[in-house]
Amino acid sequence: MENEKKLKVGVIGVGALGRHHARLYAQSPNAEVVGIFDVQPETAERVGNEFNLKVFPDWRHLAEQCDALSVAVPANFHAVTTLPLLEMGKHVLVEKPIAASVEEAEAMVQCAAKHNVVLAVGHVERFNPAMDFLEKYASNTRFVEAHRLAQYPPPRPGLPRRGTEVSVVLDLMIHDIDLVLRMIPAEVERFDVVGIPVLSKTEDIVNARIKFKNGSCASLTASRVSQEPMRRFRVFQEDSYISMDYGKHFGMVLKRNRIGLARRDVNLDEKNALAAELEDFIAAVNNSIRTGTVCRPKVPGEQGLQALKLAVAIQDEARRYNDQYGFKFAPCTAGELN
Repeated sequence: MENEKKLKVGVIGVGALGRHHARLYAQSPNAEVVGIFDVQPETAERVGNEFNLKVFPDWRHLAEQCDALSVAVPANFHAVTTLPLLEMGKHVLVEKPIAASVEEAEAMVQCAAKHNVVLAVGHVERFNPAMDFLEKYASNTRFVEAHRLAQYPPPRPGLPRRGTEVSVVLDLMIHDIDLVLRMIPAEVERFDVVGIPVLSKTEDIVNARIKFKNGSCASLTASRVSQEPMRRFRVFQEDSYISMDYGKHFGMVLKRNRIGLARRDVNLDEKNALAAELEDFIAAVNNSIRTGTVCRPKVPGEQGLQALKLAVAIQDEARRYNDQYGFKFAPCTAGELN
């Protein structure tokens, strides 16, 4: 009887990230995993055996038996995978970025609205304990500085290196773009961007300085060719300074009071952000089914589209800058990498 109350879910794409979707759904008391699908049968079999999940040879047969699905395929396949599911009336959580182009993302948002289903986007940092804290102190934000640096992803047989099918802006920086848009509720006035490809055919390192119409500013740096990983997010407000180091699971707040500055330390390791994201999606779907009205998840498709629009504009500005100054780059081939 208890299982009948669980949401029937499936996962399409069980590679590096999709595997964790499958694992956490299987652990959730609120979900029943119908099965998984991957275009690489050996990947699907491996994950199916690891978590004792049924492997479907056809994604449509899987979807037909599900109420909701996670889509964790490469970004350039998000739209072509998600749109048929939405048209079937299925609720979908698609990994970030929502799509590889604004046009595709707009089509996905419109399709979800047409079929009255939940479309959530996997901006998992929104569920990080750091963001839980930052959202409470979002007012009066004047300057944000973010560094998101990662090592170049390892090779995958028969597939491009994870994330390199799109620019590092859509791969990594979009996390911080999404956070900044939540911290600074104002329209973008202008931005300056520099970025170059190093090892792949798209930008591997980018810096963007974004000016908002309310006078606030954000400086974002993203790289996937760094030797040392780094995930730092710093916020300067009118009366406080907030520093979050995701890598060290540590945060600090300095806030002005009547006698000077008061310090408060923040523990960033209080919860599993991806598990929280999946539970939020499950709750939104269950509420939608129960009420007959689409309930918004924490990161709805519209917000994924908003972040993508700015990310694509930043990516395009980096390319325009390079063209204007005649900068030419010849990324090395995979065979040249150690």
